[in-house]
Order: sequence, then C-alpha cells, then structure tokens
Amino acid sequence: MGNILFLILTFLSFFGIAKIFKVLNIPVWNAFIPIHNFFKLAHALKKPWWWSLIMVVPGVNLIMWGVFGFNTARALDKTKTSELLLASLLPPLFFISLIFEKNLKFVGLEKYTPEPSKFIKEWVDPIVFATIAASIIRTFFIEAFTIPTSSLEKTLLVGDFLFVNKLAYGPRIPQTVIAFPFSHHTLIGTNSIPAYVNWVKLPYMRIPVGGKVERNEIVVFNYPDGDTVIQNMQDISYYQAVRLIALMMKNEDIQAGKSLKTDDAYHRMAWEYVHQPNNINPLNEKPFGKIVARPVDKREHYVKRCVAIAGDTLEIRDGIIFINGKEQTTPEHAQFKYYVTTKGALFGERIERNGRIVLSNFQLLDALDIYVGEGDLIQTRKDTCVYLLTMPKYTAEKVKQLDGVISVERKIDPKGQRDITIFPHHEKFLWNNDNFGPLAIPYKGMTIKMDSTNFILYRKIMDTYDDFGKVHQVEMKNGVVYYDNKPIETYTFKQNYYWMMGDNRHNSADSRSWGFVPFDHIVGEPFFIWLSVKYEDNNPISGKGGLNGFISSLFKSSKEGKYRWERFLCYVGHNGLVSLKIPIIALVVGIWAYNKWKRRKNRSNK
Repeated sequence: MGNILFLILTFLSFFGIAKIFKVLNIPVWNAFIPIHNFFKLAHALKKPWWWSLIMVVPGVNLIMWGVFGFNTARALDKTKTSELLLASLLPPLFFISLIFEKNLKFVGLEKYTPEPSKFIKEWVDPIVFATIAASIIRTFFIEAFTIPTSSLEKTLLVGDFLFVNKLAYGPRIPQTVIAFPFSHHTLIGTNSIPAYVNWVKLPYMRIPVGGKVERNEIVVFNYPDGDTVIQNMQDISYYQAVRLIALMMKNEDIQAGKSLKTDDAYHRMAWEYVHQPNNINPLNEKPFGKIVARPVDKREHYVKRCVAIAGDTLEIRDGIIFINGKEQTTPEHAQFKYYVTTKGALFGERIERNGRIVLSNFQLLDALDIYVGEGDLIQTRKDTCVYLLTMPKYTAEKVKQLDGVISVERKIDPKGQRDITIFPHHEKFLWNNDNFGPLAIPYKGMTIKMDSTNFILYRKIMDTYDDFGKVHQVEMKNGVVYYDNKPIETYTFKQNYYWMMGDNRHNSADSRSWGFVPFDHIVGEPFFIWLSVKYEDNNPISGKGGLNGFISSLFKSSKEGKYRWERFLCYVGHNGLVSLKIPIIALVVGIWAYNKWKRRKNRSNK
C-alpha cells in the first residue's frame, strides 16, 4: 500500500513540475519523463546538470528531492518559513500544491546572488551535499564497520575498525528507501527507535559488477535470523530464544512429573509466551518488549568466513571441514576450545566482572592474548584445576610449556551427540559444532525431491528467503509438502546460498546455528583495517580504557598497550594482512610537500 501511495504522489507531483514548465515555455511533456524532468528543472534553476543523476539513487534521491523543492520554492518567490519547510521536507506535496496555483511566477534564483543568508551558504548547503555524497559512497562503494564480537578471532579481532568493499559482489540497490542518514536499523544511541519506515519498498536489485563469492573469503552479510528481533534482547536470535524457552518449559514439566507434550506443542507455548510484551524473559530477566520484523537490508551486519559455496556438499568431522569429500585447510588463526589441566588455579578463579563470569589471572591471560571472558574453570579436584580456554593452536603450544600445566587437550563434541542450538534444530539430526552434515548447499536452479528430510533442512529457505523477501506458507501434512496450500513433489531454488563460519570455531554464532545465507543478503568484503584497539572487557591489563589508557598506550608496544600497531593501515587479503603504512605515509607526505612547494611558487610569481 505504501508503494502505491508513493507512486501516486510522485506522479501527481509531475503535474506541478509541468505547470512550472508551462510558465517557462518548456513543452509540458518533459515533466512526465522521470529523471529527464529534473534535468530540465535543474537547467531552469541554473543548477548543475548532475543534480538530476542523484535522483536515480534510492534513499539519497529523497534528500535531493528536498534540495530541488527548496530551490524551486525560492525561484517561485515562495520564501515563507512554512513554504520552505513544505518544499524541503515534503517535496511531493509541495509540487502537487503548485497545481492549484492560479498566478504562478518564476522569478529565478538570481535575486539570491549573493546569498542573503550566510547560514544557508556556509552551513546548510555544504552539510546537505556532504550528506548526499557520503550516503552515495556508503550505499554503493565503501562502508565503515567495526568488529564487535570474537567470531573471527584471531583473524579479524574485536576492536578492528575496517572498511567494507561493496563493489566486491555488486552493490545492492537499497530496498528500504526512506531512512535516517548514517543509521542502520535503529537511530544512533537507541535500541528501539527505528531509523527507517516501511512505507516504500523496492524489490531486490543488485548492480552487476564485481565477482562471485568464493570459498574461504571473509564476507559481510545481513544476518538471516535477524528478520525477527526481540526488542529487549537483540544479542540472541529470536528463533533460538523461542527454542530455548520451549526446552525450559519441557524441563519444568519433567521436574514436576507432569505428562509431556509434543515438541511442537512446547514450541507453540513458547511462541505465545514470547509474544506477550510484558512477560519476563527467563534468559535475561527483562520484559520481552515488542517483537520487531526487519527487511533484508536493515538486518544486523555479520562478518564470517565463507567455507562452502552454492553447489558444495559440506561435512564437519571432528572439527575438520570437508567440502565435496575433500579435507579443507584450517585457517592459521582459527581458535578452538581446549581442556587445560593445571597444578593449582594457574589461570585464576571464576569471578564476576561487568556482569560477566571471567577468570581472575588477568596478567597471564593478557600476556597470552586469551580473552578473560572466553575461559572458564570447569572443575577443581584436590590440588588440580581443569580450565576450558579458547585459543588458536599456536597459543595452545605456548600454554603446554607453562610451569604448572599438566595437559592440554582439544575439546571435540563427539559424533552422534545432538546440540539443540545447532541447525536444523530437529531431533532427527544428531549434529553438533564438531560433527555436522553432510549437507548440500543449494544453488540457483537446483531441484530437490520433497521428502521429510529435505522439508526439515530447506523449509526456512522455501518459506522466508528464496523468493527475495516474499513469504510463503510451507508445511507438511500426512507426508506431503504443501507450498502455499498446493502439494509439491519437487522444489527448484531461485538463488544461490552460502555457508558462513567464524574462525573462532567454538565461540561463533554462525551457519551452524541458523543455516544458510542467501545471496541477496550478501553485502561486501572487508578490505582495509585503518585502526585496531583492544577493549578492557577482553584485555583488562593492556586494554585499559579512559583518557590515561589511550594516551599512555601511544608509547607502548602492541603487546603492552591498547593499540595493535601492526594492524594499522592494513589491506585485508585472503592470506592475511598486508601492511600499507609506508606507501600511505609516503603519499600523505608527498601531497603535503607538493602543496607547500606550490604555495611557495605562487608567492614567488606574485
């Protein structure tokens, strides 16, 4: 409905432009050709012709429409505050209002040269066009991100500030076109106020430039499970929360000795409980609040490694990935959990810090660059302790050499042991983090036979993802799969899918948790780290915050201080980081020297 209303308002606004053209003796048919009409209007306003090209860019064109409206209002001598506000903020209505003007006069913008308002000339115009330019760059070319979680440790680190190349796989045309600049799904500083409205939506489109997603590439994408969000608990998947609460309800009945219901019944009970905003969430002891649906381009951004592409068959055996039956090389910095047995409490005791349970030997953990919250003391007996630490293989080798360490053994979830948090979340599939699959990754045009197994594995694709945002009803009745109430024997996929995993293999919410990533969710590829800092929550010693921490770290090494100097100004390659510090510094110095030489030369010529 919003799309239809917007199209109607847009079309009616063209009649207002036609009335201006009639006054200017421009053939009125020019007003009804999109983009061309704004090219003619820009010419009449004596503004740059490329203003009309900005009207092609969804989202940004709404800002530009306001710029056109503001300048047109002044050219028509409509300079009251109410008229300028209407023209700037609601330009379609402004142009429509011109239809009813009896004595429309076009006086031009010459009377505003020089500008009577220094504020407009020096502040408003630069800010508006800087916003437009930045929005275009952010939408189609490069966007800044920071790594918030340890999913890709130690490849991309918490505290890496990087740029993402949106040309890598072809930039997407924004689907949600009315949004607040520089915000994603919520306004900056809030977790509940949307930064967009759903009145107008465009279909999925992607500019056909760039390459294909390849295996082992690190990819930024919109979180598929983020199509629905619990407002007061956005750090856990909505679907996972419902499953966990259903399990809690089942366990309560077991403990109370009650007769058990079916898993589907517990799932329905949990769903109904979660959808009551004032009910208390047992996972965080807060009211659930609203359940919010988000369009594809406004879902949370995730960054993972693509381990399997469309058409692959994936299997994980004892933590080793196999693609199409062939063993894959484990990334150098991949992390796993290790059982570490020590004499005494070598890594400290369990303590609470900033609402988290962490290990207390900050000094040792910081020296090894093991995050204090990614370790746990799981057992004490007599004079020994057993820890569960998350670290890469080369750190595990260092830990083996420490005085007081008895043994270091990698944790592997055994085959046949079901983990309820692992896709496809069904008792038929006894899969876990370390033993998973085999699973076929769908490709565009792939046809599968619909049976009970494929129904479980691919239902979410069929009902939510595959039709580019259109939702379908998919269910099984008496062994027959129904698609929008029609029985089907086969299904053909409409787009490619990918399997994304974090290098922090035992501490990553990735495809093993929520399944496939559709191609329409792909955003881009990280390509440049410009800054990298440690956070005190993870590195309490070297990552100390506050002004003193930032200043004192300027004179410390990466190991001792807050700044990871070796990661500054680095290109993110497929085989690791490539430092660009020397060429970038040389370029900056060269530009500075050239400008100084040019100024000196200009002064001597005078």
